[in-house]
Amino acid sequence: MSDELATVRLLFADDGSFHHEEVQIPAGAMAGYDRLIDCLMEDPTVLKRLHVDVSRVCSAELTNNAAESTNEST
Repeated sequence: MSDELATVRLLFADDGSFHHEEVQIPAGAMAGYDRLIDCLMEDPTVLKRLHVDVSRVCSAELTNNAAESTNEST
């Protein structure tokens, strides 16, 4: 697996307020999933790097830099 990382911007809702976080995941991890959120919840290499409370996630998207480097759009 490549050491290349993709940056994902997560938007969270907390008690009526919203905030975002940017996290990095292995770029190759996304290849096996149709939806980015499934990758964040299920991929073993991603789960080793971070835990995402998906009950609070409003959206997850690749940043422009990640989309350009992997040639994918969100």
